[in-house]
Amino acid sequence: MAGPDGLRGLLHLSDPTIPWGSRSQQPPQRLGTEASLPVALLTTNPCLLVPSAGLSFYTRVLESCEDEARFDETFRWPVASNVDGNEILEIQVFNYSKVFTNRLIGTFRMVLQKVVEEGHVEVTDTLIDDNNSAIQTSISIEIRYQAQDGTVGTWSDKEFLETPGLRPEGDGRCPLETDSLLPGLRQSSDVSPGKSSQQAGKGVFSAMKLGKARPTKDDHRKQDEPAVLEAEDLDRKAMRLGGGLDPDTISLASVTAVTTNVSNKRSKPDIKMEPSAGRPMDYQVSVTIIEARQLVGLNMDPVVCVEVGEEKKYTSMKESTNCPYYNEYFVFDFHVPPDVMFDKIIKLSVIHSKNLLRSGTLVGSFKMDVGTVYTQPEHQFYHKWAILSDPEDLTAGLKGYLKCDIAVVGKGDNIKTPHKANETDEDDIEGNLLLPDGVPPERQWARFYIKIYRAEGLPRMNTSIMANVKKALIGENKDLVDPYVQVVFAGQKGKTSVQKSSYEPLWNEQIIFTEMFPPLCKRIKVQIRDSDKVNDVAIGTHFIDLRKISNEGDKGYLPTFGPAWVNMYGSTRNYTLMDEHQELNEGLGEGVSFRARLLMSLAVEILDTSNPEINSSTEVQVEQATSVADNCTGKMEEFFLFGAFLEATMIDRKIGDKPINFEVTIGNYGNQIDGMAKPVLRRKKEGGDGDEEESELLQNSSEDEGGEDGEMVSVSSSQPMKPLVTDRNYFHLPYFEKKPCIYIKSWWQDQRRRLYNANIMDKIADKLEEGLNDVQEMIKTEKPHPERRLRGVLEELSSGCLRFVTLADKDQHHASRTRLDRERLKSCMRELENMGQQATTLRSQVKKNTMKDKLKLVQNFLQKLRFLADEPQHTIPDIFIWMISNNKRIAYARIPSKDILYSIVDEEMGKDCAKVKTVFLKLPGKRGFGPAGWTVQAKMEIYLWLGLNKQRKDFLSGLPCGFEEKKIARGQNLPSFPPISLLYTKKQVFQLRAHMYQARSLFAADSSGLSDPFARVFFTSQSQCTEVLNETLCPTWDQLLVFDNVELYGEAHEMRDDPPIIVIEIYDQDTVGKADFMGRTFAKPVVKMSDEQYCPPRFPPQLEYYQIYRGNSTAGDLLAAFELLQIGPGGKSDLPPIDGPTDMDRGPILPVPLGIRPVLSKYRVEILFWGLRDLKRVNLAQVDRPRVDIECAGKGVQSALIQNYKKNPNFSTLVKWFEVDLPENELLHPPLNIRVVDCRAFGRYTLVGSHAVSSLRKFIYRPPDKKAQHWNMTAKHLKGYLAMANGAPRSHPTGEIVVNMEPEVPIKKMETMVKLEANSDAVVKVDVVSDGKEKKKKKKKGGGGGGGGEEVEEEEPDESMLDWWSKYFASIETMKEVGAEQGEIKLDDSPMKGFKGQAKNKEKSKAPKDDKKKKQQSAPELPEKKNKQKIDELKVFNKELEAEFDNFEDWLHTFNLLRGKIGDNDDNATEEERIVGRFKGSMCVYKVPLPDDITKEAGYDPNFGMFQGIPSNDPINVLVRVYIVRATDLHPADINGKADPYIAIKLGKTDIKDKENYISKQLNPVFGKSFDIEATFPMESMLTVAVYDWDLVGTDDLIGETKIDLENRYYSKHRATCGVSQTYSIHGYNVWRDPMKPSQILSKLCKEGKVDGPHFGPGGRVKVANRVFTGPTEIEDENGQKKQTDEHLALSVLRHWEDIPRAGCKLVPEHVETRPLLNPDKPGIEQGRLEMWVDMFPMDMPAPGPATDISPRKPKKYELRVIVWNTDEVILEDDDYFTGEKSSDIFVRGWLKGQQEDKQDTDVHYHSLTGEGNFNWRYIFPFDYLMAEEKIVISKKESMFSWDETEYKIPARLTLQVWDADHFSADDFLGAIELDLNRFPRGAKTSKQCSLEMVTNEAELPMVSIFKQKRVKGWWPFVARDENDELEVTGKVEAELHLLTAEEAEKSPAGLARNEPDPLEKPNRPDTSFIWFLNPLKSIKYLICTRYKWLIIKIVLALLLLIMVALFLYSMPGYMVKKLLGA
Repeated sequence: MAGPDGLRGLLHLSDPTIPWGSRSQQPPQRLGTEASLPVALLTTNPCLLVPSAGLSFYTRVLESCEDEARFDETFRWPVASNVDGNEILEIQVFNYSKVFTNRLIGTFRMVLQKVVEEGHVEVTDTLIDDNNSAIQTSISIEIRYQAQDGTVGTWSDKEFLETPGLRPEGDGRCPLETDSLLPGLRQSSDVSPGKSSQQAGKGVFSAMKLGKARPTKDDHRKQDEPAVLEAEDLDRKAMRLGGGLDPDTISLASVTAVTTNVSNKRSKPDIKMEPSAGRPMDYQVSVTIIEARQLVGLNMDPVVCVEVGEEKKYTSMKESTNCPYYNEYFVFDFHVPPDVMFDKIIKLSVIHSKNLLRSGTLVGSFKMDVGTVYTQPEHQFYHKWAILSDPEDLTAGLKGYLKCDIAVVGKGDNIKTPHKANETDEDDIEGNLLLPDGVPPERQWARFYIKIYRAEGLPRMNTSIMANVKKALIGENKDLVDPYVQVVFAGQKGKTSVQKSSYEPLWNEQIIFTEMFPPLCKRIKVQIRDSDKVNDVAIGTHFIDLRKISNEGDKGYLPTFGPAWVNMYGSTRNYTLMDEHQELNEGLGEGVSFRARLLMSLAVEILDTSNPEINSSTEVQVEQATSVADNCTGKMEEFFLFGAFLEATMIDRKIGDKPINFEVTIGNYGNQIDGMAKPVLRRKKEGGDGDEEESELLQNSSEDEGGEDGEMVSVSSSQPMKPLVTDRNYFHLPYFEKKPCIYIKSWWQDQRRRLYNANIMDKIADKLEEGLNDVQEMIKTEKPHPERRLRGVLEELSSGCLRFVTLADKDQHHASRTRLDRERLKSCMRELENMGQQATTLRSQVKKNTMKDKLKLVQNFLQKLRFLADEPQHTIPDIFIWMISNNKRIAYARIPSKDILYSIVDEEMGKDCAKVKTVFLKLPGKRGFGPAGWTVQAKMEIYLWLGLNKQRKDFLSGLPCGFEEKKIARGQNLPSFPPISLLYTKKQVFQLRAHMYQARSLFAADSSGLSDPFARVFFTSQSQCTEVLNETLCPTWDQLLVFDNVELYGEAHEMRDDPPIIVIEIYDQDTVGKADFMGRTFAKPVVKMSDEQYCPPRFPPQLEYYQIYRGNSTAGDLLAAFELLQIGPGGKSDLPPIDGPTDMDRGPILPVPLGIRPVLSKYRVEILFWGLRDLKRVNLAQVDRPRVDIECAGKGVQSALIQNYKKNPNFSTLVKWFEVDLPENELLHPPLNIRVVDCRAFGRYTLVGSHAVSSLRKFIYRPPDKKAQHWNMTAKHLKGYLAMANGAPRSHPTGEIVVNMEPEVPIKKMETMVKLEANSDAVVKVDVVSDGKEKKKKKKKGGGGGGGGEEVEEEEPDESMLDWWSKYFASIETMKEVGAEQGEIKLDDSPMKGFKGQAKNKEKSKAPKDDKKKKQQSAPELPEKKNKQKIDELKVFNKELEAEFDNFEDWLHTFNLLRGKIGDNDDNATEEERIVGRFKGSMCVYKVPLPDDITKEAGYDPNFGMFQGIPSNDPINVLVRVYIVRATDLHPADINGKADPYIAIKLGKTDIKDKENYISKQLNPVFGKSFDIEATFPMESMLTVAVYDWDLVGTDDLIGETKIDLENRYYSKHRATCGVSQTYSIHGYNVWRDPMKPSQILSKLCKEGKVDGPHFGPGGRVKVANRVFTGPTEIEDENGQKKQTDEHLALSVLRHWEDIPRAGCKLVPEHVETRPLLNPDKPGIEQGRLEMWVDMFPMDMPAPGPATDISPRKPKKYELRVIVWNTDEVILEDDDYFTGEKSSDIFVRGWLKGQQEDKQDTDVHYHSLTGEGNFNWRYIFPFDYLMAEEKIVISKKESMFSWDETEYKIPARLTLQVWDADHFSADDFLGAIELDLNRFPRGAKTSKQCSLEMVTNEAELPMVSIFKQKRVKGWWPFVARDENDELEVTGKVEAELHLLTAEEAEKSPAGLARNEPDPLEKPNRPDTSFIWFLNPLKSIKYLICTRYKWLIIKIVLALLLLIMVALFLYSMPGYMVKKLLGA
C-alpha cells in the first residue's frame, strides 16, 4: 500500500461579495487595526450529528480580510476503516472574535460518495446558513481519497503541495496575531514541500483545543512548562474561549502552555533513574487471634496455626470447647522486596487436638495474600471473622469462624488502630467477615485451569563444553535446555512434565488448582524452569494479575486469559554458571533481556459442590490438554523496526575507551551475541554468505525477499566507534553529520489492536496526568483560577473517553480475539463511557471551593485509566537497546513495543513512534541499585519506528529534516530500502545561555551535613561547570554559562519547536577524590531563531524551578533559565549583548543578566532566638559555648553566645534582625540557613549542625489591609503570631454576640454553633441536646449492650461509685459513636469508588439495616434509662496531642539541626539519625518600612519588634505530672509471644523505672498510674516515656518509647499545661485539677491577649470582647449546699475561646492522648500505642491538689451458683450387652468459660432409657469480674516453669455439657450449650418449648443478662453437630442460675452438690437406673412391661400361628386319607 489511508482537502474561500461582518464591533486587539477574522473548521461525520462527533481541524486565523480569504491549508484525516460513501464532510466558516463567541458565517456539507468512487474531486460551492438557505459566500475545495486497499488512485505529496500560490515566498503571512496567541506554533503555515503535509494541518487552533480540536501530537511536557501566564492574560483567553460566559463555567484547555515550546518530535524522558523494584524493604505482619466460634466437631481441643510465607506460629491449646478464646498476638518480621512480600500467603488454620506426639487434624483453614491486606484502608483488617473451610472436602460447608486482626506495616506506614474499648458491639459475624470490600461472603469453590501449550525462543541453559564433549563422544547435537513450567497460586505449586533438550518445547498440559472464588490471592506466578540434576533454575517468570483478567461488576466476567503468548524477560541470555542477575529471572526487578515466550491460557469454572460425582480433593492436578491451532493467537505478520541514533553522549568514563557500539533487539531478533543457539537471524554482515541453519521458530524468518526490496538483511547494531572525551566524567561518540541506523525484520502474530487500545487509553491518561500536574502547579504557585484549568482537564478527559469508545468500537472481529479481548473491550468501553459522563458532570460541579475534593476524584480517574490501559495479554516483546563495549554488554534501556508502534490513526500510535526520544541507559539488575544506578551510563537521542512491513512507507517521517539516506550497495536505488546511516546536510549553529541562579534543599554530601556544590550543564556533546560554593545546601551561583557554536542538525523551524534537552547535574566538590553526585534534572531551552525579535512575551526567559532527583528520591530544586539563540548569517553580533559587568571578585564569571534575575526589594528579617536543645557531642567533645548564625541571601545575624550550655541553654538576647534584598516574587525567595557553631578557645569554632528553612512563606508577615475590618480576615493574615495580633486594627463592636448555654448541662453535642462577623449584631443560641434524648440516641445505637460505663451507673447509681474510669469508658463510647457517624458519611461521599463503587455501597447499606433490626428487637429488654445521671466526659484523642494542635508551634518553632551526610542507601540513614540537636526560635519576614499604626500600638516594645508579648525565657521550675492509662498492641518481646511490660520515665536527671510493678504476660496492659516529677525548663524539657519488657535473667528489653517536648506545650497559647474539663466541680470523680480556677484562667488570657473582659453580669451572663456567654451560676459542694459562682460561666468561655476575635485559639480540653511507641532498632514501625496525658504546674503558683486516682479497677468478686435440676430427651448412646437396648448414663459437666481446670460434674444418672435425668446438683463458681470490660479476670501460672502468675481477661461464658459415662472407655460427649452471662436467651418455661431456635436464632430472641436479672431458671437445649455438620438438639437441661456478690455469698452460703448448707433434696430417679444385675427381676419386669411388651406379644402370636400350621400339616395327610377312603 502506498500510503496511509486518508482524506485530504484543500480549502480556498473566495467570493467578492462576502459581507465579512460589520466593522462596528472592535475587539480589543494588540494590532490596533480594525479587523475581522474568518476561520474555517472541517469535520468529517458519519451522518449529520454534531460537527464535533468526528475529527475536527482548524485553519489559522486570517486577519483583516477584505472580500477574499485565502487559507490554502491542507488537512489529512487518517481514517481507520474504508470511508463509507454516505459519510459527510462538513466545513464551517467562522468569523473569529477575541471577545465574543466565534460567529458561524456558513457551513458547507458534501456527501463523500463521489470522492470515494473517483478519488479526486474539486468543488466550488456556496455556503448555507443555519436555516439551510444559501448565502452569497462560496468556497473552493479540493479533496483526494486513498482507500486502505489502494483501490482508489494514489497521490503523491508533491502534487498536492505545489498548488500555485500555496507558499508565498518570504514571510507573507500576517505574523502578529497568531504569534501572540501561540508563539509555539509557527509551523502552521511554512511547511517545507519535502515533508508530509500533516504538519500543516496542525493549525493554530489545534493547540488551543476548543474542547473539540485535537491536541498537538506530543503534550508530554511536565517540567519544561514555563507556564507564565498572567491572570488577566488567562482571563482574556478564557473570555475568548468561553465567549464571555459566567466565570464559573470557564475552562482552560492546555492553552496555559502559551510560552512553551510545543514539542512534536521529541518525547519526554523520565527523570527518575534508579530501579526501585526488587529492593528489599522492612515489613512487619502482625496477627492477633482473638477467638473462634462455631467450630465443627465434637468436644475438640483447638489450636490455631498462623502461617505467613514459610513461618508458622501456634496459639496455646484450649480444652474441649467449640468456641475457644485466645487473644494472642503474633508478629512476623520480613526484609524482602515488595513483590515477594505481597505474594506471601497468610494462612490461618484451626487444628484439633494437636500435641507433642500427634500433629492433630485440620478443622478448617483460611488463606489470603499479604497484598490483599496491604491494599485495605490503613493496611489492616480489624476484628474481622475469617470463614474456615476444609480444603480436603469441597462439599462440606463452613467449618467455623475465627476472629482476628491482621495488619501489614511497611517502613514509614503508621497504622491507626481503631480504639480498643469494650467489645460490646454485637457479635455480628456476617457483617464483619474478613474479606475485602466487594467480595461476597459466600465464596464458592472453583477450578482454575491453566493450560500450558508451548514455548519458544528459550536461551541456552548449560555450558557448551559439556555439549561439545557429548557431540564428540556420541555424536548427538542437542538443545541445551530441559524446560518445564511451574505455576504457583495461593500457596500451591503445579508443574508440567519436563521436555528434554528443547528450545521449542511442546507441552499441551493443563494444571488444575482448586481454590475458593473469588480468591484472596491476587497473582498467579508462571515460571519456565530448567530441570537440572543439581538445581533447577528459573528461565523466566511471568505474573498474571487476576484483577486485570476478570471484572467483578454485575456485567463482569470470570478470570479468563488467552490462549495468548506471554513474554518473559530476565537476565542476559549468555549462560554463566553463577548468573549474578538470576533474581531477574525470578521476576524481581526489571528484566534486561528477552528470555522466552510461552503460549498459555487460563479458565475458571465455578464448582457445583452438590454434584455427587465431583472430585472433592483440592490437590493440584496435571493432565493432558488439547493443543490449539497455530493461528489462534493471530496471523503471522512481518514487522519492521527502524532506529536511528542521533546522539550518544554522557557515556560513563568507567567503561573505558574501547570502541562502543549499540545493539537493538526485539525478542531474539537482532541479538547477535547470545540470541539463539540456533540463530533466528542469519549472522551475515553486508554481503557475507549465510548458510547457517534457520530456526524453526518462525518458518518464514528472513527469507530473501527478492522483488522490489532487493534483499534486505536486518542490521541490528551500529558500527563500533571510539568514544571522545567530554569532561572528567563522561565520553561522547562522534555522531555528528553521520547518524548510524539499524533496521530489523521480525515476525509476530498480529495483535496490534490490543496495543492500540492500550495506547489510546495511555494517551488519555498522560494528558490527564499532565493536566492535573498543571492544576497542582497552579495551586502551588498560587496562580489564579486553577479551577478553570481543572474544568479544561475534565473536558479533555470526557472528549478523550468518547473518542476511545468510537475508535475501539471499530474493532474488527478477527478470529484470533480471545474471550478476554472481547470482555475487556466491552468493559473498557463501559468504563470509559461512564468516565466520560462523570467527567462532564464533575466539570459542572468544579467551583473554587469544591476544587480540592474534585481534584481527588480526578486522581482516581487517573489510577483507573492506568489500570485499564495495562494489557495483560502480550503481543510484540519489548525492545532492548544495549551498549556494547569490547563485546561485553554494559548498559541497557528497555522500551515497550507499544510506545513505538505505528498506526494510521493518530490516537492509536505509540507515544514515541517516529519521535526522537531521549533515553538514559542504565546498569542491569542489582548493579543499578544505590549510587551506581544514579550515574548515567549513556544519554542517547534515538529515533524508533515499529510497524507492519507493508506500512513501511512513512518510517522516516518524524526525523529532523535535511538528511540524505546512505544505503548498502544492494538497496541503492530502491526507494523504500532502509538506510544504514543518515547524512545531515543542513546544520544550524546556536549559542546556549544557561542562567544558573540558585539551588535549594540540596543533598548533604559531607560529614558536616553541608555540601560544596557546583552544577555541570550538558548540552549535546558540550559541558560546562558553575563555580563551587563552599559549605552550603542552598547555593546562589548567579552565573551565566555560555555554550558557543552548538551545532544542531535538521531544519531550523524544528529546532525552534523542539530543541534537545539539557541535563544539569549537581556535584559536591571534595578536596581529594572525585566529586560526589548529588542529583540531576532536565530542562528545555527557550529557542530564538535568527529572524525573531528578542522581545516579550518569550524573551528574556523567566527563572523556573526544576526538581532535582537523586535516584528515585527528590533532592532539591534548581532555579534557572535556559535560552538557545540561533547564530544567523550576521554571526554573533546579532545576538542580544551579554551586558552586566564581569564580576570583579569572581574574575571572568558572568552574572545572570538583569531581565532574568528576579526583581528585589528590601525586607527585614527578625529572628527570635529562644534556645538550643539536645545538642549531641561533636567529635567526642561536648558542646559548651554554642552560637547560632542565621544567613539569608548573603546577609545574616549571629545570636548571643550561650556562655554555659549545660547550665542554661537559652539565649540572653531574644530578638535580633537584619535587612536583606529579597525577590518580590515569594516563590523565588532563597532559603534561610540556620547554623550552630561551638566556640572553642583561641578563636576556633566547629560546626555543630545546620538547618535550611526552605520556604519562608509561613514566616512572612503582611500588614493588615485597612479595608479588612473583620477580625477573622486579619486573623487569617496573622498566622498566629502573638506579637502581630496586637498590630491588627481594633474592630469596634457594633453589637454583641451572645452564646447561650442551657443550665446544668455539660455541652456534649453542639448542634449549631454560628460563627459571626465581629460587627454583626446577633445572639447565638447553642442548642444542647438534653440528656434524655441523648441517652435514647445512644440506646438505639448501642442496642443490646450499652457501653461498659453506662452499665456501671445502671448498677450503682450512687455518685460515689463513679470513678475516673467511668468517665474514660463513657468518653470512648462517644468517640466510637462519632467515629461511626463519620464513617457512615464517608461511605456515600464519593460518586465513584473503583469499579465496584455501586456494588460496595449496596452491600454496605444492607448491613446496617439488619443490625438495626436485631438491635431493636433486643432493645426492649433494657430498661429505658431516661432519668439516668450524666457522666462527665473527657476527650480521647486517638493520636498525639501534637498532631491535633499543630505541634504547639503557634509561636515557638523547633528546627532540627542536621549533621553528617545522607546515607547512600535509602534504607538505613533516616533523618532521625542525622539530628544532632534542635534550635528553638522563630522568625518574621516583612517588607520595610512597616505602616506606622503597628509601631504606635500601646505597649509596643521596639526591642521585640514583631514579637511582642512573648514570655521570658529564664529557667522556670515546673511540677510535671504524667498519667499513664494503658498500652495496647505491644510488640511481643518474649519467646512465648507475650511481654512483661513496665513503665520507665525519663526527664532530665530524673529516671523512674517502675520495675517492681511489671504486668505479667500482657500485650495490652492497663497501668493506671501517675508519676510526679519536678523539672526545670529549659534544661529538662524532653520527656521520654518508655515501655520495657521485664526479664528474670538478663537485661530488660525496650519495647518502644515516645518523646514529648514539654517546653513547647508549656509555652503554647493552646494552654497545654492542664486540660480544660467539660464541667467545673469541686468534689467527686470529676474534681477540677488545675490550681487556677476557670475565672482566673479567663482573666489571665484576656489580659495577655489584650481582650476586653471578662465582665460578669447578672442572670448568668459574661461578656468577653464582643461576645456574651450565658450559663449556670450555682455549684454544689460535697454536703449538697448550693453556692453562687462564676466558674461555670468562665468555663463556658474557655471552652469556646477559639471564637473570641483576634486572641482566640482552641484550648486543650481534658483529654487522653494515644501515642505510638517506637523502637530505634526498627525505625518507622509502630511497636504499640500508649494512652496517657501530662499535666504541668509552675512551682511559683499555688500547688495543685493530689493527682487524680486512675489506678485500674479491681475486679469485683462474684459467685455464680448453677443448679442443674433435670435433663430431658438426651440422646441415647449405649447399647445394652444383653438386651441390645439403647440407654445413656447421663451426667452434666459445667464450667465458667476458660476456667477449664475447675470444671464440675454432677453424679451419674445411670441407665436412663428415655433421656430423662434427675440431678438436683449445685455447682458453685467464684469469679472476679470487671464490669466495665465485661470480662472475667483470672490469674494463673502459664506452666509449671512460669515465674509468676499471668492475668488473663476472658469473656464471661458458662458452658454446660451433657456426657455419657463409660466405665472402661472414654466418656462420650453428647452435647453442649454455652451461655454468655451478659446476654443469653431466656430459658424456656417447659421442656417442650425448648428448641434449637434458642441457639441458632439468637438475634430474634429476648436476651437477659445475669448481672441484671441475678436469678434465672428455665430449660436450655444441648446441641451438637451430626454427620452432615448440621446442628441438632441432643438433649435439654433445666437449670437455675443465681449470681451473688462475694458479700452476699458470705451471708447466705450454699453447699456444693447436694451438701449443707442449704442442701438440695435427692433426685427421685426411677429404679431402673440401678445397674441391671443388682436387681435382675425388676429390670426384667421393666423390660417386659415397657420396652418389649409389643415385641413379646407379636412373638407369642407368631408362635401360635406356627403351631397351628404345624398341627395342620401334621394332621392333614391322615385326614385326607380318611376322607378319600371314605371312612
